[in-house]
Amino acid sequence: MRKLSIIGMPMDLGQMRRGVDMGPSAIRYAGINERLKPLFDEIHDMGDIPIGRPEVVIDKESNLRNLDLVSEKSTLLAEKVDEVIQSGSFPLVLGGDHSIAIGTLAGVSKHYKNLGVIWYDAHGDLNTAETSPSGNIHGMPLAASLGIGHRSLTDIGGYTPKVKPENVVIIGARALDEGEKILIKERGIKVYTMHEIDRLGMAQVIEETIAYLKERTDGVHLSLDLDGLDPNDAPGVGTPVMGGISYRESHLAMEMLEEAQIITSAEFVEVNPILDEKNKTARAAVELMGSLFGEKLL
Repeated sequence: MRKLSIIGMPMDLGQMRRGVDMGPSAIRYAGINERLKPLFDEIHDMGDIPIGRPEVVIDKESNLRNLDLVSEKSTLLAEKVDEVIQSGSFPLVLGGDHSIAIGTLAGVSKHYKNLGVIWYDAHGDLNTAETSPSGNIHGMPLAASLGIGHRSLTDIGGYTPKVKPENVVIIGARALDEGEKILIKERGIKVYTMHEIDRLGMAQVIEETIAYLKERTDGVHLSLDLDGLDPNDAPGVGTPVMGGISYRESHLAMEMLEEAQIITSAEFVEVNPILDEKNKTARAAVELMGSLFGEKLL
């Protein structure tokens, strides 16, 4: 019996551009339930994690924006994701900004000895308070999940790290900060930048990713930031970077991951309908979910 649980995480506390809190609504409006219904025996939409309308607070010691709030709300998400996995259902989290991954991974990782992560994103999200140019936590979730950064972020769920650096593959990177480049080299994180995607082709990138993760992990989480796609295909994101992955390449990637049957949890983040054109980005997210969960062209 194939079960899916959808969890909305309408959190915009990890960055400064308002509107990404409407991402889960935009994705639902784009027809997620109707699209995925034929692919599962049961779909449960669990609604949204309550975020409220908190004021922006900058932590005096670390200079991190909304540190306590992000930590508190991430804990709520972690508990919900944990509950979903225990019930035998596939957790699909809708963002919200990418800081939500801290909570998702805290809920997922405790169920695996060696969780793999595919970070499909224009950015590395490997900053810390020391390296971040902005203090925005949406640039830190992968670092926090590796156990690097402020304890309020790394220790969510009561354990750290959530992921080992050798079990991470970043795909689509094209805007890495200097501190992130150093960390990638120091920790030996596997990265396919746009250079490798252009040079090798997406098919080879995903084949290599699958082979790499299959031999060292017992589950794989897909963390897909819509800004991994080119802004022409996904304009409704807070930090667009030109020269991204195409819509077609992204479909191919999702189809190949589905064929390999390695993905055990997923999140789609950074959909911001305020910055979008006629909900194009949320529609792209739903269409990619279709491919990830087994829709075929023929």
